[in-house]
Amino acid sequence: MTLVHRVLLALALLVPAALPVHAEAPARGQAGATAHPPGAAIASAHPAATEAGFEVLAKGGNAFDAAVAVSAALSVVEPISSGLGGGGFFLLHDAASGRDVFVDARETAPAAVTSERYRGADGKLDSDRAQNGPWAAAIPGLPAALVHVAERYGRLPLSESLAPAIRLARDGFPVYGRLERGYAARREVMERYPGTRQAFLIDGKPMREGQILRQPDLARTLEAIAERGFDGFYRGPVAKKLVAGVRAAGGQWTAEDLAAYRVKEREPLRFRYRDWEIVTAPPPSSGGVALAQMLNILSAWDLRGLDPAARAHLTIEAMRRAYRDRTFYLGDPDFVHVPVDVLTSPYYAAGLRATIHPEKATPSDALSGLPTPLEDEETTHFSIIDAEGNRAAVTQTVNLLFGSGLVPPGTGVLLNNEMDDFALLPGQPNAFGVMGYEANAPQPGKRPLSSMTPTFMLSPDRIAVLGTPGGSRIITMVLLGVLGYDDGLGAQEVAALPRFHHQWWPDVVLAERGAFDAATAQRLRAMGHTLDLPEDNVSGRASSHVWGNLQTVMWDLRSGTLQAGGDPRYRESSAQVRQMEAAAAP
Repeated sequence: MTLVHRVLLALALLVPAALPVHAEAPARGQAGATAHPPGAAIASAHPAATEAGFEVLAKGGNAFDAAVAVSAALSVVEPISSGLGGGGFFLLHDAASGRDVFVDARETAPAAVTSERYRGADGKLDSDRAQNGPWAAAIPGLPAALVHVAERYGRLPLSESLAPAIRLARDGFPVYGRLERGYAARREVMERYPGTRQAFLIDGKPMREGQILRQPDLARTLEAIAERGFDGFYRGPVAKKLVAGVRAAGGQWTAEDLAAYRVKEREPLRFRYRDWEIVTAPPPSSGGVALAQMLNILSAWDLRGLDPAARAHLTIEAMRRAYRDRTFYLGDPDFVHVPVDVLTSPYYAAGLRATIHPEKATPSDALSGLPTPLEDEETTHFSIIDAEGNRAAVTQTVNLLFGSGLVPPGTGVLLNNEMDDFALLPGQPNAFGVMGYEANAPQPGKRPLSSMTPTFMLSPDRIAVLGTPGGSRIITMVLLGVLGYDDGLGAQEVAALPRFHHQWWPDVVLAERGAFDAATAQRLRAMGHTLDLPEDNVSGRASSHVWGNLQTVMWDLRSGTLQAGGDPRYRESSAQVRQMEAAAAP
């Protein structure tokens, strides 16, 4: 950390604590707080998951029942991205009470974890152990979240909300191209483990597009959760198989690790940007804090009035500063002090803004290393608004493609590799090229820092729900989505926005094809930015691929209409609006 950075933080700490940081919710426009949407909208990464949500709504469920159904269905049809062996964040809004809640189902480190277990003979991070197999896997949180959300906020029993996912796992679904490609990329790791081969090979061979993938063990695990709730996964026969499978592969999970898992309800992070109230993810997500920092920095400029190069330059510089603070300060708030009020303060943002030159890039602290790798298909997000105005923004993940690659035999549960999201060795980058220090060091029961950023946006005229996968790029994609809605774009236009990213280290701007026109790219380079663009066809880095899979829904209070936007980068994206009656609460 530079001297300038320390001084800025010290100045920020002098801000009187009594000064408000968060604002109250804005008025809901002429529609009023009691108005209901004309139907329901769901945007997810797969049509079978979207259909599962509408099926549950048609049975009298609310947005929270639908969130359980969509989440579980994605766990079946998108094992490349998420599943029962992973975790996630559920940002929920209850229309009747006006309450927002953040359900933290992030995975936790098992009791046997120490940093030394991930150090290779050369003293460096053993990436294979951190990313593959039993030591890569943290204790899953998603099954506990499904139970928690259904029991506390839903109307239907788990047997109803999990029925579509059970059916999909038992009867199967057609393999799509993205799933086939993902398996091919991870085949060497996946086929190390007998349970994984049993779960994903079809007639003894790698899956191919158009084949039907059936997962009977996963169906039985889902049935156990539907019948026994928390104990159906974290205690009893399924738990015994999970522990046995991890230990047989060389890991050290225990029955106590599983039985001790609990979701955490946290207060969402709130702040204002222009006419919007933003409700988003608090730590252990880094997303909400970074989003607040970036938008607070940018709030002083009329971005809509700037030319493309100037707008991109200021946005990149805001990204650079937020990701720098992410490296040093963010972690699990149950284990470390996270200075959220300082980092999200407009006064702190003013100090950071003062260091931005309007015509020159600020060099990041020079650190050598690898480029940010490709990550678009790992992690998934869905957004829901129901006919009563309840909302759900849910991002869930197993981390990298197919997580750790390990399925404990007899469970059908593909385990995550979230241990790589810890700062396993201080100052050494993980699979996404981001680093961390003591705040994100692993400890038993601790939750690794995440970039998942499920978000609500509220103005007098519109209410939007959005989020995306994308590893360390999640936060900047949500930032660009927020700016798109502020520009007046619709849901589908926001989902289609071109994307660019800077994460402080390495000091390079990555972008999708077409994110910058030639004149804008030339001017950014003249300002001192290092651009890695697919148009250059030089490095072959991750920037040669599309990013993320943003899913968003929006309620226009002025017209009384709903919109749903699915990311056009993937043909499986499914964004739908349907007319539905608002069911009376029991």
